[in-house]
Amino acid sequence: MSASASLAMTHLVPLAKELDEDKVTPGVLGFIVFAVMALAVWGLMKSMNRHMGRVDFPEGESEPRDAGVSNGAEKRA
Repeated sequence: MSASASLAMTHLVPLAKELDEDKVTPGVLGFIVFAVMALAVWGLMKSMNRHMGRVDFPEGESEPRDAGVSNGAEKRA
């Protein structure tokens, strides 16, 4: 190890000791990953909404014309 590297390490070791070893934080990388995932979900939802708006399907009749249930009374008469 060179002299400058060992000098740098001696200055960084006390800074590392000041950090709480029991505290875990996601940091900047965690925030960036979360932000990218949030933007991806937003884009997917927007795309899905656009595609679902384009879907066109024929709607069936709400009441069938000849259900067959009321035909028994009509046949007796």
